Amino acid sequence: MRRYITGLLYVFGALVAALTLAACAMHLSNSEYVAVPPRPEGALRVATFNAHYIVLGQATGAWSVGDWERRKGAFDAAFKALGADIVAFQEMESFQHGDDGSVNLARDHLLAQNPDYRAAASGDWQDFPSTQPMFYRPDRLRLLKQGWFFFSETPDVIYSRTFNGSYPAYCSWARFQPQEGQPFTVFNVHFEYKSGSNRRRSAQLVSERMQPQIEAGEPVFLVGDLNARVGGEAYEILADAGIRFAPVAGATYHFDRGLNVFGAIDHLGATPNIRRVSDPVVLRRQFDDEWPSDHYPVLADYVLP
Repeated sequence: MRRYITGLLYVFGALVAALTLAACAMHLSNSEYVAVPPRPEGALRVATFNAHYIVLGQATGAWSVGDWERRKGAFDAAFKALGADIVAFQEMESFQHGDDGSVNLARDHLLAQNPDYRAAASGDWQDFPSTQPMFYRPDRLRLLKQGWFFFSETPDVIYSRTFNGSYPAYCSWARFQPQEGQPFTVFNVHFEYKSGSNRRRSAQLVSERMQPQIEAGEPVFLVGDLNARVGGEAYEILADAGIRFAPVAGATYHFDRGLNVFGAIDHLGATPNIRRVSDPVVLRRQFDDEWPSDHYPVLADYVLP
């Protein structure tokens, strides 16, 4: 019996060691550090960044108001490091009761610290959900139109719950006019992480809503937190709709610990008439010794038609 128990302990120890080595290998393979390059002349820099929500009723602890006070400097530093023309945010929400979005600490702080930017896909929370704004440079772009639709059986009803009745999730969008060239539209999504059927149906709805612009030959960006890796069902539905995704290498979600154990779930995509002129960059680092969020921001440079 003692020999049997010893054998089991040996097998268990070997299994733990193998799993530890595999996790370390995955972390290293998903952790490549790349510096932010200068933006190519005439290019449009587009970024996506899941900001993580803030719990207003909580003074201390993870994602509390106190936690936001600690990380807000790092959050602003990460935003500035992007040097982007458009940054599409997800989870930029100060959560209080139900759908009440009257307070948005992250959005307002970032606007105050960056007067050269404006917020698109944003408005009175009773008419326009505030969680997924896009910051843009008004010296380079003019906002033409903005809107939203929910991943729901009733997509045009604000704050309607998802297809399986879980928390509301949606797509924000904004149409911009550059200084030169034709207008383009940015669709900013955040798909649910738990339900594969919700992600699939959400991607199908986004595909349907993008089709009028795509069929008209208008440049379209599709960006955000898909909660899906390359080859995932939602990812492939959008690719089949005509979106070419930038090849984001390594992790974009890190558990707020810098743990990079699986591939990208935050993505940047565009229609073929938009030419990507740089490899995507993931900012996998702390700022002021703090993690700005549990996701890394992702950027790439494009030339519009």
